[in-house]
Amino acid sequence: MDLTEGTQQEKRERSKKMMLWFGIGSLIMTFAGLISAFIVSRKREDWLNDFQLPDAFIISVLVILISSFTIILAKRALKQNNMKMVTIGLLLTIGLGIAFIYNQFIGFSQIIEAGYNFTGPTSNVTISFIYIIAVVHIAHVVAGLIALIIVIYNHFKQKYNSNNMLGFELAANFWHFVDILWLALFLFLYFFRYII
Repeated sequence: MDLTEGTQQEKRERSKKMMLWFGIGSLIMTFAGLISAFIVSRKREDWLNDFQLPDAFIISVLVILISSFTIILAKRALKQNNMKMVTIGLLLTIGLGIAFIYNQFIGFSQIIEAGYNFTGPTSNVTISFIYIIAVVHIAHVVAGLIALIIVIYNHFKQKYNSNNMLGFELAANFWHFVDILWLALFLFLYFFRYII
């Protein structure tokens, strides 16, 4: 398909979707760099081979995966112009996003309770990387929450319907990205100790 074809609105929508995918691509490269540094650092003397991720991180995986389903339900409701269900789905997604961040901080406190701090004499490179990876991801979840708050604001102003879903779709796609990203990061961090 020739990208110059179509109406002005179709071209604008395509360009906005393409910009989102470029942004997601750059975020993937950022996390690939962090993961590469994590892998290379395992040769250090202060590397922890037997470290286990906190239980709260496992709960956060479940919470964020459920949030993907709630945004899918909201999108389906929008396609059917069921605005009440769109509101419920968006509010549930925002609530689950906040619960995810809460669980991440519980996970940090569990790491500290295990005797590992992020800086100082009880810190090491393994914990520092886990902290950096989780905090950078949390920053992107916050960005996703901001996008969802803007979407719910526009939803209440009746900007979206089954024929006009672009802003909703962009926010939902970004939300799915941060969900899938955390699942991939968690699985990598969880199973990495078994392959080194």
